[in-house]
Amino acid sequence: MKMIVKHWQRIVFTLIPLVIALLHAVGAVPIGVFQRLDDIIYDARLRASMPRTLDERIVIVDIDEKSLAELGRFPWGRNKLAQLVDTLFDQQKIALLGFDVVFAEPDDSSGLSRLSELARNELKDQPGFADRVRKLQPELDYDAAFARALDGRAVVLGYYFTSTDREGRTAGNLPAPVLTSSDIKGRRVPAFSWSGFGSNIELLAKAAPIAGHFNPVADSDGVVRSLPLLAEYKGQYYESLSLAVFRRLFGSPQVALGFSDEKWLSRNFQGLDRVMLREGKSSLSIPVDEHVATLVPFRGPGGPNGGSFRYISASDVVAGRLPLASLKDKIVLVGTTAPGLQDARVTPVGEVYPGVETHANVIAGWLDNKITLKPDYAVGYDVFMLGFAGVLLAVGLPLLSAPRAVMLSIGVLVAVTAVNTWLYIGWGLVMPLAAAIVMNLTAFALNMSYGYFVETRSKRELAHLFGTYVPPELVDEMVKDPDSYSMKATSRELTVMFCDMRGFTKMSEQMEPTQLQELLTGVFSNLTSIIRANRGTIDKYMGDCVMAFWGAPVETPEHAHLAVKSAMEMANSVRAINTDHRARGLPEIGIGIGINTGTMCVGDMGSNIRRSYTVIGDSVNLGSRLEGLSKAYGVDIVVSETTRKMAHEFAWQELDRVRVKGKEQSVAIFWPLAPVAQLNEAAASEIKTWALFLKAYRAQNWDQADVLLINLMRMNAKKSLYQLYADRVAAMRLLPFDPDWDGATNFETK
Repeated sequence: MKMIVKHWQRIVFTLIPLVIALLHAVGAVPIGVFQRLDDIIYDARLRASMPRTLDERIVIVDIDEKSLAELGRFPWGRNKLAQLVDTLFDQQKIALLGFDVVFAEPDDSSGLSRLSELARNELKDQPGFADRVRKLQPELDYDAAFARALDGRAVVLGYYFTSTDREGRTAGNLPAPVLTSSDIKGRRVPAFSWSGFGSNIELLAKAAPIAGHFNPVADSDGVVRSLPLLAEYKGQYYESLSLAVFRRLFGSPQVALGFSDEKWLSRNFQGLDRVMLREGKSSLSIPVDEHVATLVPFRGPGGPNGGSFRYISASDVVAGRLPLASLKDKIVLVGTTAPGLQDARVTPVGEVYPGVETHANVIAGWLDNKITLKPDYAVGYDVFMLGFAGVLLAVGLPLLSAPRAVMLSIGVLVAVTAVNTWLYIGWGLVMPLAAAIVMNLTAFALNMSYGYFVETRSKRELAHLFGTYVPPELVDEMVKDPDSYSMKATSRELTVMFCDMRGFTKMSEQMEPTQLQELLTGVFSNLTSIIRANRGTIDKYMGDCVMAFWGAPVETPEHAHLAVKSAMEMANSVRAINTDHRARGLPEIGIGIGINTGTMCVGDMGSNIRRSYTVIGDSVNLGSRLEGLSKAYGVDIVVSETTRKMAHEFAWQELDRVRVKGKEQSVAIFWPLAPVAQLNEAAASEIKTWALFLKAYRAQNWDQADVLLINLMRMNAKKSLYQLYADRVAAMRLLPFDPDWDGATNFETK
């Protein structure tokens, strides 16, 4: 007790991360980083535990590019869909068919409506014409043919809800709801709610009255991890496509909601933890979260080559190319992987994941009774684990030596992680973990900082050694472990930046030396502060050029990210400086920045007279070359591919593949547009169109390249990059097709 009293200030200091973590856990101060880290942990465990085996019970009939090539663009005439349904049931003997497609409009592709109009008006006096039209009607009424194919068969149609239309427009006929407000006895069920829908036309809805919505619901990071089983529309509750297929498979049992300890909970308490399928005295429970959604139990990578489900081209079914009864007793889902039909989702196991396969995974998980759940009591669990671990660390760390404090922190971290993992693997429970991990690490760091804040002797020695080369902020960090740093040259992966001021020569001719000095001092002071704020080391100033690098002497894993972040902030700073210059009548300035990541030699180098802590090597030379290319492409920042691969948080536009002087291999160069989270839809669309252009350009498909360039110039007429490529394409047209051309641009000058 005396030791606790003695160290009470340090204990209170160590409790700060616990208080912050608890405020996040109870929702008082939500911290987005914690939620994002929890998502990352969930995604990693999901990928690590996926079976990655083929489920033979479910088959996906794919409206793929092959089908579009053979049967024409989608939507097809419903006579073809009728043929598809007849083939699956009559020849293949399938058990059940689900459509991840909506048929919201009548099919007029046969021309029947036009013929009927002619028979009523323009050609009504033509002898026999009306009779002929009536005789053709059964053959040309494709909707009726499709309805006949659906009628009486185990078919589940799909539809969607929407809230993007403020007026709540609707199309087609909704199926009967599976629950009403009266069924849930006044309880509050926070299911996802919608204001409009697009469903199937009445003729088809009557032929196949069971249908389910296929709405995806993405998390805050845009990733689809769960599917809502019920959706609320005007007080009624409608089932999802996966639930409708699953219910139809077992004879359409009644849907009910299950609540935790329903006998004693008040009606104002949610307590919702399951959807129940009841048939007589028997029932089946499906665990759900508070929004009546279920986590998708992904089996493995998606798509025809993913290996989780068998994909069959719809054209092969229609053409009868499958062996008879090869799909006997299978659950068949009709969906699409064709890029133009836009049914792809971002999921934990793939950025372009077929939407239909998410439903297949959910159905397979229910069949195997392997469904993970984020329960409503996860908050209580998080608070308990945080409190236990936080108090143990706050009391234990100040009383232990440094090695034992490390062991305690590691032990608590391992224990919390082990319990969390056991609940996930053994019971299928997804519990929060990020706050506990961050709290543990932060508590340890704060405690060690408090106990060993002043290392005066090591700090003086290290400051004397590095003080003239490295920013003071990094020196302060280095003194925490002075034995790890020296001036000896080593090879390390670093990121280097060269920043050159544009128009300096012209300004030097127009301005007095003192004015020029003042301008340069102001600009370089601004840019230097940005570099230092992002943990960069200023290497040197060379006239109107600044050289800096990241990752040394202090190891910085995110060195590429910080360099790109600094470059974008520097470019924004120069724009602000130019605004001020215009107001004061001073000349505007421009900058060109080149960034490269690679292995460099870093250390104390120079002569006996003058030395400096610097970097050298081929990767440094490439960074210098990239700075020179910025002017050629009309951009302020040019980044190498190695840097881009390590800076994932930014959206990029590829500029070119280039072969610079002194390099035989071509390198891809990029321009950072903005952080991914800040990229608007227009810019994202522009990047996608630009990627298509580069593909056509490198394939020497000049006609397609011209069309895409026209679209790009409409999107962003001020971007000089597009005019540069327009000139290139015009010049390349005059040359014969070169099969050996790799699409790279050669630059022979520095």
